[in-house]
Order: sequence, then C-alpha cells, then structure tokens
Amino acid sequence: QSLVSSSKWLQRYGLKRNKLSLSQILSQIGFQHRKDYVTTLGKPVASRYADGLFPQYRRAQDDSVYNLTAKKELILHFVDCLMGAIELYKQRMEWLTSESRQIFGVIQERCIVIVLDFGTADSAEFDLCRDALSMVLVEQVIQISRFNLIWAAQDLVKWQQKSTPVSAHTVKAAVMWLWKLDHMTAVSHTHSAEALLEAMGDEAVSS
Repeated sequence: QSLVSSSKWLQRYGLKRNKLSLSQILSQIGFQHRKDYVTTLGKPVASRYADGLFPQYRRAQDDSVYNLTAKKELILHFVDCLMGAIELYKQRMEWLTSESRQIFGVIQERCIVIVLDFGTADSAEFDLCRDALSMVLVEQVIQISRFNLIWAAQDLVKWQQKSTPVSAHTVKAAVMWLWKLDHMTAVSHTHSAEALLEAMGDEAVSS
C-alpha cells in the first residue's frame, strides 16, 4: 500500500467516494416519504399515497422515512459492495497497525531526516531501537525520495552530510551504519535539540 494519510485514502476508497454512504444508497433504492408545507392550504401535508405500498426505513439520524422500491437484486448488490468495503477497511487497519507503522505511523514526507536519540537506553533497548529503525528504513524510507540519519550523541554523528537520494543501495548502507554505532549513554538533553536544528538546516527537508 502507498504511503498516504488516512484522509487521502478515504478520498479514494471511502464510502462517499464510492456512493455507498447510507444517504447515497437510500436515494438509489427508494424515495423519501416527505411532509411538505403546501402554501395554498397554509399547512404541512404528508404524502400518504405510499402508505402501505412499500417497505419503509426510518433513519435514526434525522428521523426521516424512506419508501423502499428497489428489487431484491439491487439490495443484494449493495450488500456485496458494503461487505467489500468492510474487508478493505479491515485490511487498511491491519496495515496501519503492523510493522514499522505501529511505531512511526505512515511517513508521508518525500524528504526526511531521522534524529536518533537513544537517551539512557541500555544495550538491549539500544538494539531494539535499531531493529525498529532498520524496519522503517526498509519498509517506508525506501518509498520516498531523500533521507539522512543524525545521531544525537555527545558529539553529533551524521550518516551523510546532506540528505541523500533513496535507493536500495543507500538504504542498505544506512542500515549497516546504524548497526555499527557503539552504544553510549546521552549525557545532555541539549544534544537532541542540536540534532533537530541540524536536521532542519538541510534545505531539502520541508518539515
């Protein structure tokens, strides 16, 4: 799946986009049972001609009533469409909550700098962090255009001086660099701020 936000994903696959929202379906399988104000009579008049002729559905949201006129085949068609939409939503949710997206969300920027701040992590935690970072590099960074890594250690350590184009080779090289880092405990919170300023200093990085 492409690295897009859920709002953009819904614009393409959402119920409204595919004419499967409740109001859209109701308009295709029946007509609203209206109570209109008749000017000549000076009072609201209900359209009662449909009473008893059709099955009716009352919307809980606004209490409006629809007379259902569609044949069974059309109803079953919409059932199939909605079941397909439910399955697609499930797949999206599973994708959003799996692998590197559990930790980092979905990376949508085309150029990023990842600042590595391991704080007071011990050796085991340090390796877990590197596992997670390796995962996001291989799964998500590989799909964008440029990236860099900066380690907020006692002295800032940069993988590259500037963000570099993404390729299978550069991602592999970044993962190897990551696993060659020596574990050390950060001694000052200012290192993180310095690393962030350094990351924002890269002209190619927009956010």
